[in-house]
Amino acid sequence: MTEWAQISESHVAVVIMLGDHAYKIKKPVSLGFLDFSTREARRAACHDEVTLNRRLAPDVYEGVADVLGPDGQPCDHLVVMRRMPRERRLATLVRAGEPVEEPLRQVARMIASMHARSPRDPRIDEQGGRAALRSRWSDSFGQVRALPAAPVAPETIEEIERETWSFLDGREPLFAGRVTGGRIVDGHGDLLAEDVFCLDDGPRILDCLEFDERLRFVDGLDDAAFLAMDLERLGSPRLAELFLRWYAEFSGDPAPSSLWHHYVAYRAFVRTKVSCLRDGQGDQDAAGEARLLAELTLRHLRAGAVSLVLVGGLPGTGKSTLAAALADRLGYTLLSSDRVRKELAGITPDERAAAPFEEGLYRAEWTEKTYAELLSRAERLLGLGEPVVLDASWIDTAQRAAARGVAGRTHSRLVALRCAALPQVTAARLAGRTGGISDADQAVAAAMAERAAPWPEAVEIDTSGTVEEELARAAEAVHARAAAVPWRFRRPRLAPD
Repeated sequence: MTEWAQISESHVAVVIMLGDHAYKIKKPVSLGFLDFSTREARRAACHDEVTLNRRLAPDVYEGVADVLGPDGQPCDHLVVMRRMPRERRLATLVRAGEPVEEPLRQVARMIASMHARSPRDPRIDEQGGRAALRSRWSDSFGQVRALPAAPVAPETIEEIERETWSFLDGREPLFAGRVTGGRIVDGHGDLLAEDVFCLDDGPRILDCLEFDERLRFVDGLDDAAFLAMDLERLGSPRLAELFLRWYAEFSGDPAPSSLWHHYVAYRAFVRTKVSCLRDGQGDQDAAGEARLLAELTLRHLRAGAVSLVLVGGLPGTGKSTLAAALADRLGYTLLSSDRVRKELAGITPDERAAAPFEEGLYRAEWTEKTYAELLSRAERLLGLGEPVVLDASWIDTAQRAAARGVAGRTHSRLVALRCAALPQVTAARLAGRTGGISDADQAVAAAMAERAAPWPEAVEIDTSGTVEEELARAAEAVHARAAAVPWRFRRPRLAPD
């Protein structure tokens, strides 16, 4: 049974629960990212809290009351709310293993609907761009490092920072497209499972961020990712992925999975910072929580690192089969040199264009043009946050150097895989070819083998076995650093407009 009177406390407020009402008072603190040190600031924040939270819980936030001093004059202010049943908190239900899929789906719809109604203007857009996000990351790094004894190891913070800048520095087209596409909103800003109540007549979402509107002006995905992060923190990565899928469906958002991972990581680090602050205030559980949240941050940054994967090898080594299976397994975009070559020539992919080595469509100038177009398309996709698998022979060092240049300019992780198989296996494959995009035969393969430059940096994948075996080895080589992430978001198929 719920006690008639209770008190709860955070690093910025105290909530007093009496009967069927709750009263929130702001602490007179200044923490760098907020300043409640004056009564006027606390009063303004109380009124903002009521107005903003009525967007998602209009029947919960009743108004602002004055606290009167001995002289009968206001000395502080309270937000007056209808008290919510604590046993119906989303966080409580998740911890208990209760089924929450339907209310969580409703929450995704509510958030997407609020975002759709949000005003759009340059002032809001400015805060949702790459520069503003970078500034918020930088502020958080500075605030954590400024603490006299932060519980997170310095080397962990340094790695988080490196991964963060790598993603942001290479994704200017992605973030510019988010702004021009109207994806920046006046959102909730602090969407945590503790503040979602699953009632019989639908969810109520409380406690949005009111103290700095700039932190509420964010990409809609950033806003939703906060709750996904919190669900994962509570031990339910399946619910985190479901929520993101539902949000993407209701908002019609086609963002790449790399951006989801980045925003989940950003939100995890925001909570890392909060836990570090609470640790400094004497909370005995905060240090361990800060370290767990920092690990979550790093896992998602690693998972969201944008990769350029070169899958190469001589004809008959199974590189195209592996490249297609790998792209499908990881959700990467696949680009094939055979397909691009014929597209540039104005013929269909399955139209035969067989010729001896370095003749016809396979002359040096055609090959150079093909690789240039292949890498140009890859560079555009990488800038948009889309990892890419490039299926080509990659026998020439100049082609590989050009690929390294693309990876460097887009701050993408370059992974090279070289397919190889027993001579009798490749010979049988080439002899048994019927149709398909590739025109290479045994004579072409032999000529290419003589020209192939050593590729020591590539991971060799033996394709003499089953496709599943070689796919497992290739996927491990590509995504080994992200293997600890318990879910990988894949965009739902969005209905046409």
